[in-house]
Amino acid sequence: MEALRLEWDGDVPKLWAAETMARQGLVTAVSSRAGTAVVVGWVGSVRERVAGARGLLDDWGRPQAAPPLPTGDYAAVLVCRDRILLVRDEQARIPLFFGETGGRVTAVSTSARHLGGGAELDRRYFCRYLTGNMAQPHTELTPFTGVHRVLGGEVVELSLTGRMRGRVLRRVRQAHDPSVPAADGPGLAGAAKELRLALENAVGRRMGRVTACHVSGGTDSTSVALLAARLSAAGQGCPGDLVLLAGRFGRGELAAEQPYLDEAMAEIRRHAPAARPVIVDADDVADFDDFQHHAGDPDEPHAHAFRAPFWSRLHAAAADLGCDTLLTGCGADPIVDANPFHLHRLARTGRLRQMTGQARDWAAGSERGLWDVVSAYVVRPALPLTAERVTALVRRRGTVLGGLGGFARPPWLRPGFARAHGYRGAGIAESRFVFGRRPELSLYEAANYLAAPDPLSWRRARQDGFFLSHPFLDPEVIATMRRLPAETALQPGRPKAVLREAMADLLPPRIGGRVAKVPFNQLYARGLRTHGDELIDLCRSARHPLVAEMFDVETLCRAVREAQFGMGDSYSWDRVNSSLALVAWLERSDRRSRAPRAAMPVTPGP
Repeated sequence: MEALRLEWDGDVPKLWAAETMARQGLVTAVSSRAGTAVVVGWVGSVRERVAGARGLLDDWGRPQAAPPLPTGDYAAVLVCRDRILLVRDEQARIPLFFGETGGRVTAVSTSARHLGGGAELDRRYFCRYLTGNMAQPHTELTPFTGVHRVLGGEVVELSLTGRMRGRVLRRVRQAHDPSVPAADGPGLAGAAKELRLALENAVGRRMGRVTACHVSGGTDSTSVALLAARLSAAGQGCPGDLVLLAGRFGRGELAAEQPYLDEAMAEIRRHAPAARPVIVDADDVADFDDFQHHAGDPDEPHAHAFRAPFWSRLHAAAADLGCDTLLTGCGADPIVDANPFHLHRLARTGRLRQMTGQARDWAAGSERGLWDVVSAYVVRPALPLTAERVTALVRRRGTVLGGLGGFARPPWLRPGFARAHGYRGAGIAESRFVFGRRPELSLYEAANYLAAPDPLSWRRARQDGFFLSHPFLDPEVIATMRRLPAETALQPGRPKAVLREAMADLLPPRIGGRVAKVPFNQLYARGLRTHGDELIDLCRSARHPLVAEMFDVETLCRAVREAQFGMGDSYSWDRVNSSLALVAWLERSDRRSRAPRAAMPVTPGP
């Protein structure tokens, strides 16, 4: 989807913005003496989009200025008096790309497809994409040769004629530096107080004119919705500006979530009586519904397209009510729970006795064996590719999915293709991103891409009028948790102890005390039962030449069949899902229109 476009008429830059999205407030254009900026999304606060865009322009428009990047969900192009800047926030929810030839940028857009029309597909990208479901948005590669991604938190500087001057990753705010000690002292109570304040700020920044909150009945989404309700009742918005959005399942294992959902809704409305509950019947929704549309239409392959039918139904309900932002509880699991890779830090610094004791506590609290915990959080991060190979040898036993992890080559990816286009190097690079030299810190970087993979929100934004936003992935929340001592967050048998303590005065006891939720496995199993044969037919009938060049189609079909029978695990299912999404994307690549939408020119500032 193209929300903005920068191109050159000779050596003169021309900046355009999508007219429809500008009317909706999703795109903001501002001018000042510093220059002109087009911002997609919001800077600083959803409610103060114009002020935030103007502040970004004024801060960066000064010659050679390089201030910290502000918080927000945005991609921006700034045409200043002496240079052009391409900017993305660290969360990187909104894409930004540039086409480059011979050291000169020829065009900039939020759509890789509009820049790459007619370009050859870059096979290195597909190797990187197939290493795991985080491997797409945090790398520079795109599906098209000559088209590059502006990374999250990156500032790309160009001359006014488009010559590349530099690319620098910037930090958000010095106040979020994890080296800053906790202000409220040690212990769970002090940590909870800090997290509560950070989360309240994150929710407040994301509240718009009409805010929707996804409510599932779990601790995470209920916490976000309760804070939004208190802010709404305190005057941040008009009466009735809060929508409580939920999917209801009347049968199957997910029906067990209904009592928790009812209790959450009642408690939220106690704080904000004018909030409007919107319950969407989801009994007829299954994963992989209309899969070729959801997987085939985006600018890039979308590994989580199989889950799009459920979210699309919720998005449509929020859009009907005129919501301009939708808040979720995504990200709480990796961010506000105890950091398990602290065990790796203890092991590599020689504190083996302490590591063993804490691993025993972790195992007891999670009802796992000691070796399972040590293997997952100490051994695998140290030797990820070796650990995967050993696991595959032990567990495969004639199956395609047995022991298939997140980085090793899936059996259906042809060895010759993998060797020719750098799959091994891609797997090593991806494992280093996920675990790094210090996995306890890399967890927070990787979580941003694993916890909220929402290309669906971006693709639907023009028709819905809003983006998804995730308070738990706010830089202030992440920094708060990063600087807490690991021992503070670890409470055996009580996951997300800091969050529960932080929200103890608001969460209903039944929700605040629950330690497990019914997963969405039912939707996945139903989807494969319903659409398995259709997915296999998609693979076998694929006509794009890259499908046969890349995949052993019959082995991929066998993997789909095994997943249908419930074989494998979440790692192996992710590999199947991403491969199926890639097949659908390639098959529809010639049908996607590259014609630009209605756009308005942005007048340069004085």
